[in-house]
Amino acid sequence: MNQGPSADLLPLPLPAERTGRMVLVAMRRMAAHGIRDAHAAWLMLDLFGARFRRPLVLLRAFMLEFAQASHRPIRIAPCCSLRMTRDEGLLIDALILACDHPGLAEDALVRLSGNPCIFEPLSAAAVFSRAIGELEPARAYQPPSSLASGA
Repeated sequence: MNQGPSADLLPLPLPAERTGRMVLVAMRRMAAHGIRDAHAAWLMLDLFGARFRRPLVLLRAFMLEFAQASHRPIRIAPCCSLRMTRDEGLLIDALILACDHPGLAEDALVRLSGNPCIFEPLSAAAVFSRAIGELEPARAYQPPSSLASGA
């Protein structure tokens, strides 16, 4: 089954869980519009509520460190894309694995960056991964039961 040229450019599906998808979009926004992008900050606020600052700052640090360490351009899809590039998949894998499996995360970052010395981005990814693991995503607003029932 031939899926056309877009299947070659965006071969990977989006992360299955909401946190992964929103982190991916925040990364895309930061890559395209700079690390201080307001939409990326809003995504993190929406995801983590009042505790959004730490993951936001750590994601910014990771993006900066990785951009400095990389020896090659990284393919990033537009924010609205419903699939991921291979490069984005490796970035997400590195962020997910960095805390519990740093060797695998290091391999992903080395393959992606073309640089064997990726200790700073790996450290930033590990701290980000740990912070995400400690935080639960904010729950969507649900009106109190008395308001929902019309009482």
